[in-house]
Amino acid sequence: MASEPMLAAPPVSIVPRVHVSRATVFSDYWTLTKPDVNLLIAITTASAFGLAVPADSHFPWIRLLNTLAGTALVASGAAALNQWMERRFDARMRRTARRPVAAGRIEAGRALAFGTLTSLAGIAYLLGAVGLLPSLLATATLLGYLLLYTPAKRGTPLCTLIGAVPGAIPPLIGWAAARGRIDPEAWVLFAIVFLWQFPHFMAIAWMYRDDYDRAGYRVLPHGDESAPFVVLLTLLPLVGLAFASLLPLVGQTGYTYGVGALVLGFAFLYCAVRFVHERSGQNARQLLLVSIVYLPALLVLRLVATPVLGG
Repeated sequence: MASEPMLAAPPVSIVPRVHVSRATVFSDYWTLTKPDVNLLIAITTASAFGLAVPADSHFPWIRLLNTLAGTALVASGAAALNQWMERRFDARMRRTARRPVAAGRIEAGRALAFGTLTSLAGIAYLLGAVGLLPSLLATATLLGYLLLYTPAKRGTPLCTLIGAVPGAIPPLIGWAAARGRIDPEAWVLFAIVFLWQFPHFMAIAWMYRDDYDRAGYRVLPHGDESAPFVVLLTLLPLVGLAFASLLPLVGQTGYTYGVGALVLGFAFLYCAVRFVHERSGQNARQLLLVSIVYLPALLVLRLVATPVLGG
């Protein structure tokens, strides 16, 4: 109304109000949980669960869904807490500057509360709906990721080795949820995911090495030491991965899995050799893409070739 500004009132500074829709808020919190990472965690957890179900039993779908729900909650909380811990460093990197906490769209306190409550809810859910061992394994994943790996990224290039341990625990969660214990076959799945992470992250570290340097992360050695480091942590784990992918379930999967695993492994190794021979951004992106395809494809192939293990 035209007459309102002329009413007697103390002067105030007019600050435009920014309207944030509920959809935008939901999108930011959804992004905070890193859903792409959660999808991969769900695949590894579900694959291990499916392989661990005894052959002579009815498949426990409800237990699987409970396992995935609890694990996803813990993983989502861990992702939120990681972004809360690294918000100042994320703001310095082009790749992460637009993340909700780094960009200021979600307040740091809200991210802390969301991450803490979501993580605790996931641990409690696993404990009540699935069992003690899966809940303890999820807790170990959370603590290892936040208290060991996250600070290690600013201290040593060996952070990849440190982070690969909690990163490989989800298959153990799935196996323990189905069996109530961890059998030798579960440790082979752990080894596969553990070794897979090295070439996967070396591709990321090389693609965004300037960004990491800008933020003060020591994911790669400086100077001339970076080249042999990248070669070692790309090729050596891949050799171990080739053996680990063929080691378990020998005599149970048949030729389908063996041939498929060899084809996938050859494609992965081929891209890795190209990358270490010529460390270009294009070769790094190709290696990253192949790594993303490799792990789910291998696990799905094993599920198809070996529906269930014996009891």
